[in-house]
Amino acid sequence: MKIAIIGIGSIGATLARRLVTAGHEVSVANSRGKEAVSAFAKEAGAIPCDLNDVCDGADAVIISIPQPAMATLPKSLLAALPSSVPVLDTSNYYPGLRDERIAALENGQTESVWVSEQLGRPVIKAFNNILAYSLEHLGKPKGAEGRLGVAVAGDDANHKRLVMQLVDEVGFEPVDSGSLEDSWRQQPCTPAYCCDYTADEMRPALSVAIKGAAAQKREAFNAQLPALFAKNPSHRDVIEFNRSFNAAS
Repeated sequence: MKIAIIGIGSIGATLARRLVTAGHEVSVANSRGKEAVSAFAKEAGAIPCDLNDVCDGADAVIISIPQPAMATLPKSLLAALPSSVPVLDTSNYYPGLRDERIAALENGQTESVWVSEQLGRPVIKAFNNILAYSLEHLGKPKGAEGRLGVAVAGDDANHKRLVMQLVDEVGFEPVDSGSLEDSWRQQPCTPAYCCDYTADEMRPALSVAIKGAAAQKREAFNAQLPALFAKNPSHRDVIEFNRSFNAAS
């Protein structure tokens, strides 16, 4: 399968490596041009591209950039992409930490619904509720005990099926988390967010999420992060913090 990845931050880069290992032809690009991704592409076994050609011939497109940057992508980026090709959104909204505030999201719009509006195209939400460390190091073969889950939300059944196939191929159990509107259940500060849960653990975590509760916890989350990272936490420490902080209350 030919897969285009836009953005080579921690999630995009890890997905590129894992998808190449799984046997896919992966092209990568970012906003700074082909030369800016060439060294990474060589290391990962991917094909460096400019934004204007990275999606050519793609069977799937993964956009893995900070959420506010979605609004700055060229309007022509996906114009020629056939409607049968899924566009996967891995982004999260981090106001007060990394991202400028987006009025629609502050008013409660589901993050990936907003992303879909910026792109002018339906998207599938996936790989946003797993940490980059887990994505890189904790994948397991299908059927393995303790295999971690990854939530997948979207409205097009065929698109969702293909994305769930990719989740499986990189070592994780796809969990159908509902429609794109339902993807608020896997956003930051929700019970299913970045907790290294198996699929059987993730499903109830998604179901107990309370609409609007995560937004009310953001400032407390931002305030507690400096103390957490001052301790040079292990991955397990971060997971335990997330499970405790994100738990439904």
